[in-house]
Amino acid sequence: MDPIRRIIFLLLAFYRINPALSYCVIGCSCSSDSFGRSLLCMSTSLRKIPGDIPQDIRKIRIENSHLTELPRGSFSNASALEYLWLNFNNITVMHLKSLEYLKDLTELRLQGNKLSSVPWTTFQDTPALKILDLKYNRLDVLPEHALRYLPNLTYLDLSSNQLTVISRDVFYNWPVYQKTQQSERKMEAISNAVLALHDNPWICDCRLRGFVQFIKSVSPPVILMNSYLTCSSPKFRAGKFFHEVELKSCMKPLTSSLDSNLTVHVGLNVTMVCLVEGSPSPAVWWTYGLKHLRAFNVSTTHISEDTMKSELVIPSTHIMDEGNYTCTAANFIGNTSTIISLKIQAPRMVASSSSFSSSVSEENAYVDVRIAKQTVYGITLEWYAVTENPGETWYTLHFGKYDDSKKEMIYIGPGTNTYSVNDLLPATKYEVCVTLRNQTPRKGQCIVFVTGSDISELEQREKLIHIIIIVCAMVLAVPAGMYACTTETRLNCMEKCGSVLHKHWACAMQTYNLVFQRILATSETLRKNGVIGKQESNA
Repeated sequence: MDPIRRIIFLLLAFYRINPALSYCVIGCSCSSDSFGRSLLCMSTSLRKIPGDIPQDIRKIRIENSHLTELPRGSFSNASALEYLWLNFNNITVMHLKSLEYLKDLTELRLQGNKLSSVPWTTFQDTPALKILDLKYNRLDVLPEHALRYLPNLTYLDLSSNQLTVISRDVFYNWPVYQKTQQSERKMEAISNAVLALHDNPWICDCRLRGFVQFIKSVSPPVILMNSYLTCSSPKFRAGKFFHEVELKSCMKPLTSSLDSNLTVHVGLNVTMVCLVEGSPSPAVWWTYGLKHLRAFNVSTTHISEDTMKSELVIPSTHIMDEGNYTCTAANFIGNTSTIISLKIQAPRMVASSSSFSSSVSEENAYVDVRIAKQTVYGITLEWYAVTENPGETWYTLHFGKYDDSKKEMIYIGPGTNTYSVNDLLPATKYEVCVTLRNQTPRKGQCIVFVTGSDISELEQREKLIHIIIIVCAMVLAVPAGMYACTTETRLNCMEKCGSVLHKHWACAMQTYNLVFQRILATSETLRKNGVIGKQESNA
């Protein structure tokens, strides 16, 4: 056998014994250099780590691919791996044991992925790791134990993430930092450790106080790649460098008011002021026990770094605005409240022609209320009102079971003419009344209805609540106005009262016709649904 054939034969035999030396992942390329054999997969369609990575690979570079996770044992076949670059993929999840068996790994780069968290205990499997690059991810939390399992790290890049608040204990627990402190006392030389923490949205309040102090004290062999870390919030510190701010300790909010008892006349504006001191800046809100549909204006401004002023403005106060208003402030340490009592003084009513006119206008206010919509579990009420000042007319809904003496009151502001009631009980008699302002319901101002006995009955009736309406329309009146005559108006009292009686007669006839028509319609509906017979309907 000639020498050339002998060499070819030996090479073939060698590759049969060591097939990994000739094999490479499909779609990728393999090469060899002074560092050993490398696997390069650039801009490929890979969606997961290949399971057939050659065992002799010492460097892997998979970039601009479609990787989304690093599952457990991703590189179990490449135990000789020393350099792992997985930049600019779509990795969002990293399994706790994704780096298992990589005891010789010295460099891990995960730049430009979508990691919002890292299982830091996974680095127990990589004790030789020296370079960890996590920039341009979405990390927003760095737990205190994060660096505990990176004893040989010399380069850590956490820049351009979403870190807002971290504890200085993260670095106090870092074995590398502990070594630097020991070396200073023993006058020993130690390798530099580079930290990159810039371009994060740092919240410079009391929670960052320890970390800011750590950054100010950092000195070689710990080196900051960019020592000008910048505050992003709160607003009054945005753009300031760490070395320009002095942060105080955290404290529970304290609330106070300039005046805890306010008295105003009805119709006037009133402003309640609540002073809040706390760190970090607490959330502030107002509460009022009475249920009503009415919008208040609330504004909160900073007086100083740790003091805020919250103002609640009630425009054009009404009698129903009277009560206790609570200002509450809360942060992660705790919460406190301050109560401000508001009293509304109604104007003194004088029996005169003007008061008579006002009473007459309220007396002649006509409201038609009906059940506009029915569902399996609730109803929607709708009413139409004819008043002289519809833009200023308030209503009160009284709702509850028919036999309950005390019903729930809901205050409805001007411009609203519907209200929905849900979670009605079956086979229950309810009553709903509508009154002007906060008056007590009177006869003729209420609707009484009864719900069906069970769900099956409702389904048989096209899933509508079986409503038996007893009263369908009303006239809201203020009878006291009929007698608002004094000695000053006695001469023309009878003339005005006669006019009022004439108007009332017209309203009464209109109401009678409306009620009669609705009774006929309701009777026909009940007959069609089989609730009553034809003879009962005619009756």
